[in-house]
Amino acid sequence: MKVPLLDLKQQFAAVEADVRRELDEVFASQHFILGPKVERLEAELAKYCGARFAVGVSSGSDALLAALMALGVGAGDEVVTTPYTFFATCGAIARLGARPVLVDVDARTLNLDAEGAARAIASRPRVKAVMPVHLFGRCAELAPIVEAARARRVAIIEDAAQALGAEYRGRRAGSLGAIGCFSFFPSKNLGAFGDGGLCTTDDPALADRLRVLRSHGSSPKYFHKIVGANFRLDAVQAAVLLAKLPRLDGWTAARAANAAAYRAAFARAGLASESNESRESNGPVALPPAPADGDRHVWNQFVIRAPRRDALIDHLRRAEIQTEIYYPRPMHLQECFADLGYREGDFPVAEAAARDSLALPVYPELPAGAIDYVVTAIADFYRA
Repeated sequence: MKVPLLDLKQQFAAVEADVRRELDEVFASQHFILGPKVERLEAELAKYCGARFAVGVSSGSDALLAALMALGVGAGDEVVTTPYTFFATCGAIARLGARPVLVDVDARTLNLDAEGAARAIASRPRVKAVMPVHLFGRCAELAPIVEAARARRVAIIEDAAQALGAEYRGRRAGSLGAIGCFSFFPSKNLGAFGDGGLCTTDDPALADRLRVLRSHGSSPKYFHKIVGANFRLDAVQAAVLLAKLPRLDGWTAARAANAAAYRAAFARAGLASESNESRESNGPVALPPAPADGDRHVWNQFVIRAPRRDALIDHLRRAEIQTEIYYPRPMHLQECFADLGYREGDFPVAEAAARDSLALPVYPELPAGAIDYVVTAIADFYRA
């Protein structure tokens, strides 16, 4: 059988009527930038995330950039974050002339090591913000970070691009820091028909500043107190997201069920440990750990740690199983960040994850038998 990494055509078939109805309202109104659809989406997503305010923006990357700008991060400032993430996390920091201060990741979850981040916050006087990434749909461990940030009056920006609806100790991603940042890239759990993003906050002054920043810093129109940019969200994208949002929790439940089915299938095959530390696993594959009590994992990706990963990818490709590497090169080894002065070996956990991590299909509409087929193919590879 063929198993794609993601099948958005199936999702669209389920929501097409709702999407077309929302889009028809946009077309009839001819209001394409911001406006009523965006305002309605902001209200619904603020409530969904447990935040007072939500501000729609043009992409997840721009959400990070706008958040940093709203908090006044600029040249000479430092922002503590992870080397194991999508480029936008560090790219937004660097674009403002600030310095990403990298801390290795936790070997079990691959999220930012909380104790290491807390030490960096406490020891570096130029740190103005910390940006934990809720990787793959799991919230980062935040308690030590919150304590250290509060002591130093450092702002927490949640990079929650993969974690809409995730929870940490009963609280939703996007309500845990000064600003939460989300992406609606089409492959996300809640995906638009193009780029889109969102910032959430409980601070009315930050919400106002984000709204001004997304419209070139103008308030009122044509009068500019600050320099912003064009971070505005299209009404078309808002309409698509409004049509999909009522189904999001159902899709999340299906992803969680698929993750549980993978764990059971790997256990039956005797292939995997309960740890995400592949070098110490009891089997050839290490699974992502289940969420702790009080937490909610939304499984944007299901990422295993697999020895001989690249050869496994070729084997799975021949079996018509699509996979993806998140991420093949950590930020400290990217050519554009050479001036940060980091070297290979500085963040060994992130580097190991880049060598052996592999995302398997986990989307809600996976056909019956697909998970067993994937796990059987992996078992065949390791037993050959």
